[in-house]
Amino acid sequence: MKSKTRKRIKYTDEPMNQVEVIADFLPSPEQLAFKEETVKITIALSKSSLDFFKEKAERHHTPYQKMIRRLVDEYVARQKHLSA
Repeated sequence: MKSKTRKRIKYTDEPMNQVEVIADFLPSPEQLAFKEETVKITIALSKSSLDFFKEKAERHHTPYQKMIRRLVDEYVARQKHLSA
């Protein structure tokens, strides 16, 4: 078995080049915790479409309903952007 050699980082007290402070671009915890209101519906999908989502959801360890919801949400967001 080959041993892996890692390049070591050398830390110094040398001054850094000019640094630019940028505005905080990360969302706040409140924005991350925001959960949009959902409405339960009944929808008929083709068996092949449902099988596709179930297979992909299982592979990614997520509910297939969430994948379908995100797909519809993304479609709506893009359509709103196009019509603006």
